[in-house]
Amino acid sequence: MSAPAPTVSPELRVLLRRLRLGQLLDTLPERLALAKSHGLSHHDFLEQLLADEASRRDRSAAGLRARAAHLDPTMVLEAFDESAQITYDRAVLSELVSLRFVEEARNAFILGPVGVGKTFLATALGHVACRRRISVHFERADRLHKRLKAARLDQSYDAELRRLIGVDLLILDDLCLQALDATETADFYDLVVERHHRSATVVSSNRDPSEWLALMADPMLAQSAVDRLSSAAYELVIEGESYRRREKPRVAQPSTEPAPGDPVEPGRRRRP
Repeated sequence: MSAPAPTVSPELRVLLRRLRLGQLLDTLPERLALAKSHGLSHHDFLEQLLADEASRRDRSAAGLRARAAHLDPTMVLEAFDESAQITYDRAVLSELVSLRFVEEARNAFILGPVGVGKTFLATALGHVACRRRISVHFERADRLHKRLKAARLDQSYDAELRRLIGVDLLILDDLCLQALDATETADFYDLVVERHHRSATVVSSNRDPSEWLALMADPMLAQSAVDRLSSAAYELVIEGESYRRREKPRVAQPSTEPAPGDPVEPGRRRRP
């Protein structure tokens, strides 16, 4: 029979909470028992205890940054379906996951047809960045343009634009899903120009960058913005069938085999 876990005195509980280390109480009895059974030195025990707390705080901080960035909590790299019927350059994805492109203020295009996981991978890169204490903002492009138009009405446009320019990693999802009017094109141009060589941007789209130009109202601003964005961008092209087809509900087909004990029709043999 194993020995009971050591108890934590009320005095120690008070001290830990005063030092804002109260979360250590969740695992402290187990850690004390482990230290005793393994004969850990005071130094090793303290190092292990503080490592637990540092890891917990890192996870908590990353979660807060991810929520502030509007990232879907389920779209993390560990949950990416490797069995999906898609093809892409794994070397490019590996390079993007390293986040060197963020450090170098470069960009990334994630391109492909509907339903191949573009939004998922863009969001997953955002989560990786949050874990590394990088500021992130994720937003669908059409919603961003609507929000900037509303910001003009309440005089908050300049402050909102400064916030978008200042974020380390800006993720624009579904860019140019529909045509951009003159105001939206100008906003896109301002964002790209101000962030060029200063901060990283990830763009997901089901259109090739060459198609974006025709969907923007001002050809000159469009050419200038897309040229800047493309000149410093990695391209991750995903091809394959939509994963959403696999999510389609299906009706289970009734079995044609007789149940055990049911009479078998003449001339029909039961399968072994």
